[in-house]
Amino acid sequence: MSGTAVSEMKRFRDDTCQVFCFNRETVQAISRQMLEAPVVERLSGTFKVLGDRTRVMVLYALSKHELCVCDLAAILKMSRSAVSHQLRVLRDARLVKYRRDGKMVYYSLDDRHVLSLFEQGLEHVAHEQPDRDRQD
Repeated sequence: MSGTAVSEMKRFRDDTCQVFCFNRETVQAISRQMLEAPVVERLSGTFKVLGDRTRVMVLYALSKHELCVCDLAAILKMSRSAVSHQLRVLRDARLVKYRRDGKMVYYSLDDRHVLSLFEQGLEHVAHEQPDRDRQD
């Protein structure tokens, strides 16, 4: 076997149980608490929306200040049309909201939960830790 194949086999063995068994009480307790399908769909949809770089940048800008489409377009160096499209997706996912002030429309994060979700995501990706999965 090549060194790579052996390495892959070792990695597979290290992160997979060697025998089939499970804790019946724990499995039953957690099974009773599993999320309902509609909640899973909504949460999954939220994370799908967050999986786009442009939308992440829009959310970041809106986490700093309420902005109109023109401001966002200037900040992101994009067309107003492209920004409007992204805002529509974010609005449909209830991540941003808008308010009209005369002829102007200003966007902001929908609520404190969106800000918290965004900040938690930033904290997670900024958190550096040693490769805990490796055991040499």
